[in-house]
Order: sequence, then structure tokens, then C-alpha cells
Amino acid sequence: MSNLILASKSKVRKEILNKNNISCIVEPSNVDEDLVKESLLNEGATPEIIAKNLAELKANKISQKKNGEIVLGADSVIDLEGEIISKPIDRKQALDILKKLNGKKHYLISSVCISKNGSMIWNYTDKAALTMKKMSDEELKEYLDKINDESLYAYNVYQIEGEGRSLFSKIEGDEDTIMGLPVKKIKEYINSL
Repeated sequence: MSNLILASKSKVRKEILNKNNISCIVEPSNVDEDLVKESLLNEGATPEIIAKNLAELKANKISQKKNGEIVLGADSVIDLEGEIISKPIDRKQALDILKKLNGKKHYLISSVCISKNGSMIWNYTDKAALTMKKMSDEELKEYLDKINDESLYAYNVYQIEGEGRSLFSKIEGDEDTIMGLPVKKIKEYINSL
């Protein structure tokens, strides 16, 4: 197989692929995720459908331009009691998100799609459950102070592979799914090609 094309600028997703000996070329799709999410929410789409549609849209957009190439699109959403929580745009919003998740169980849904010649040929969606500890506003602010801007905006409000693990009392699910890429299923599919 020629190189996989990753339709994402996520450094974590690229690192996960590299750690699993899947070489890839990065070509971000630059899809307006907020616009798509808003449209899908207005149609009553579930968080799983939103993640899947975004992953498919990203993969298809790049694969239309790359004839015969295999393109991987991915998307993750946080589902808190039916509400979609998006990445923060600033530190105030990051604190508001942490306050909303504080002491509650939420789901992180990661969807991946592989496309070829502009059409999806495979997809997989996985869900992990995370229960956040009950923390004071001061503890939440202290946590955010430890996270640099790049990490904060790239990995949503928590980095499960780093400082973020300390936020949770219970984590149920695949760690790669939580980091945005259920790589075991991707490997299974790629190896079947």
C-alpha cells in the first residue's frame, strides 16, 4: 500500500499512527467543523452521527483530489447528556467547559473514515466514558495554568495522556479512542487491504 493520507492537522493523530508503524502524509481538509456541526444539530443528529459525518467529510474532501490514494479522516466529539461540547476558543471558555464537565460523566466519541476516489470505503466509531472528579474552581484554574495554549486548543480541554488524567475518577474505554484515533480497528482494516 502507498502512504496513507491523514486528512487532519492533529499532531496526536499523526503520532498515534507513527507509533503503530503506519506511515502517513498529512494533508488537512480545512472543513468548517462548526458550520457542519450546527447544521447537523439543527437536523437532530446524534453525537455519533456528527462525529462520523465530519470524519467522512474530511476524508472525502481530500480523497477527491488524490485519485487511488487511501485517505483517513477522523473526528471526536464530547457528549455531555446530549449536548455537544466543542473545543475552547480561549481560556475563559476552557474553564467554562471544565466547570460544565465537573463531577459528571460524559462520553468521548471518536469516528474514523477511510475514503478512496472521493467516497467512503470504511468507517468505525467508538465511544469512551469519562467521569470527572468534583473539583473546586481553584483546582480547575490550577489545572489550566499547567496546560500551554497549543495543547489546550489542540486536544480540547484535557490531555488524557498527560496532565488531564488527573481530572478523572473513572475512565472506561480505549485510550486511543479518547486521544481521537481508535488505531487498532484502523490497523485491522489496513492490513485487510
